[in-house]
Amino acid sequence: MDNTQISLLLKKLKNLDEGVRDAATTELWRLWFTQKGMYGLELLERCQTMIDAGEFAQAEESLTAIIEEQPDFAEAWNRRAVLYYIRGQYQKSLTDCEQAIALNPVHFGALHGQGLSSAALGQHVAAIQAFRRAAEIQPHALVNQQMILECTARLS
Repeated sequence: MDNTQISLLLKKLKNLDEGVRDAATTELWRLWFTQKGMYGLELLERCQTMIDAGEFAQAEESLTAIIEEQPDFAEAWNRRAVLYYIRGQYQKSLTDCEQAIALNPVHFGALHGQGLSSAALGQHVAAIQAFRRAAEIQPHALVNQQMILECTARLS
């Protein structure tokens, strides 16, 4: 991925214009999904179709195969984390989010997922930290601020 392009898009996430932020968000997701070209994108789309159809075991098997074949594909790790979260397997989701973040430290989706998984496990301090990191990247994404407030309230 082009680091100059990523840096420019990350800067646009902080823009006051919602349209600029939305376009930058869309482009970042596109770059992440196409990290491995159209073949990688097609694999992820096929897995998403399985998830949408409730074929969770098949989707997990396919995502695991993608990860084994291309362990540096951050979005494959993130997609499997989403699947695990949907299935209530929060520790597995957290582990995959952490791997996605290790590969792509600015992956606001994986950071948000890390926060959600941590919160589901009752690890509210860790969740707050993850949501804060996501909010640093996407300061106008109110969902992270809301989750910080919810997790903070649970600590009281």
